[in-house]
Amino acid sequence: MKKVVVLALLFCPFLIFAQDITGKWYSKLSVMGSELLFGFDFSKNDTSYSGKMDIPQQNAKGIPLSSVTFEDNILVFKFDQAKFSYTGKLNASNEFEGVFSQNGQNFPLNLTRTETTLKKTNRPQEPKPPYDYNIEEVTFINEKDNITLGGTFTAPKSENFPIAILISGSGQQDRNSEIFGHKPFWVIADYLTKNGIGVLRIDDRGVGKSGGNPTNSTTYDFATDIEAAVQYIKTKKGVNPKKIGLIGHSEGGMIAPIVASKNKNISFIVLLAAPGIPCDELLMEQTFLIAKVSGASDAEISKSQKTNRMIYDLVKSDKSNDEIKSDLANVFKTQFNNDPSFANLSENDKNQMINQQIQSVTYPWIRSFLGFKPEEYLKKVKCPVLILNGEKDLQVPPQSNLEGIKKAFIKGGNKKITIKEYPNLNHLFQECKTGSTEEYGEIEQTFSPQVLSDMKDWILLQAK
Repeated sequence: MKKVVVLALLFCPFLIFAQDITGKWYSKLSVMGSELLFGFDFSKNDTSYSGKMDIPQQNAKGIPLSSVTFEDNILVFKFDQAKFSYTGKLNASNEFEGVFSQNGQNFPLNLTRTETTLKKTNRPQEPKPPYDYNIEEVTFINEKDNITLGGTFTAPKSENFPIAILISGSGQQDRNSEIFGHKPFWVIADYLTKNGIGVLRIDDRGVGKSGGNPTNSTTYDFATDIEAAVQYIKTKKGVNPKKIGLIGHSEGGMIAPIVASKNKNISFIVLLAAPGIPCDELLMEQTFLIAKVSGASDAEISKSQKTNRMIYDLVKSDKSNDEIKSDLANVFKTQFNNDPSFANLSENDKNQMINQQIQSVTYPWIRSFLGFKPEEYLKKVKCPVLILNGEKDLQVPPQSNLEGIKKAFIKGGNKKITIKEYPNLNHLFQECKTGSTEEYGEIEQTFSPQVLSDMKDWILLQAK
């Protein structure tokens, strides 16, 4: 990353304190082998700062930040909707050196006045016109929560076709479930619709054309959005109302059984890398495997696992919020005290960093997620279910989760299940080498053609 060197500041450090930070700043977040660009525009009135954020890859522009402070060379801003925060210190090169924090994870992130660019990526599976099916931009209302949701309905040029509603994984996704330049839901929708299956894919709450504030929403709230989608899709011309199905990926594979367990209008569901064990156990296994493939030592992994277990047990406990936050503060203090960079911070900055960590693991979604037991809903599902997982999935490991799903269906008496594990596929159903999250953005393939074909064949079989 290029630095803008202001020589006067090197010789006159006191000038830094009078630095005007208003205007545009740029950054590039590197994570999981890919890059996400940010643009920030800070303003100041007489007493306080405010800011807006752009995320070009997600077509997000001018999003107001929740809060911005700049004091003693320290910039702190938060975006509550996505539960992330940033703390950075202005250096002599007129650049902020700092840390981006989200969901308990920290990533180095610098802000500069120089606009950054992305490396070019090749995504050969991304659909291109002309399309031999109908495409309609749609909106509908979740009347329970009074939220308008937007999406895209792709329909075959035929009548009485089955319909699949796509449900995204954790984190707020757009209708394409875009991640690192890949648009897997667009690829799935295009393929299925070309083969006679209608598809509805929607923007998650607070993203794109969908309203609502996801800050205080949980998996159960997102399930009501899908229930509204089911009611809406029944009204669309050409749809066979008796052949409505759900395709859920990752957390979407938790939401699909919630909806199907209550709604007898669901005639089939497809679970893509769906959790089958309690979600706190899932996160423990996930963090262990990702750390292992990333090259962490056994000692580092053991220490991290011990801390994670303490955090998860506290967060999902029946203690009051104040008690949980107090206990978490002690956990994070102990964790950070071994970090030399933390020791050099002021007491105020230390407290601020600890509070950011506490907030990232105590908001409603994560508390609900850590207490979620998939079996409770899987055993109530009576329709046919296709369960698919990649052998090299490190986020929802196949062995424990497929076994958990299988046991739940046996307990519920549903024998209409098909389970398949694919060699060399990762969590995103890409053909991969290690399954590491760092490969996601590097791999050109968006979604395995074999899995697309298997889903299509199975859905059409259910539609007969």
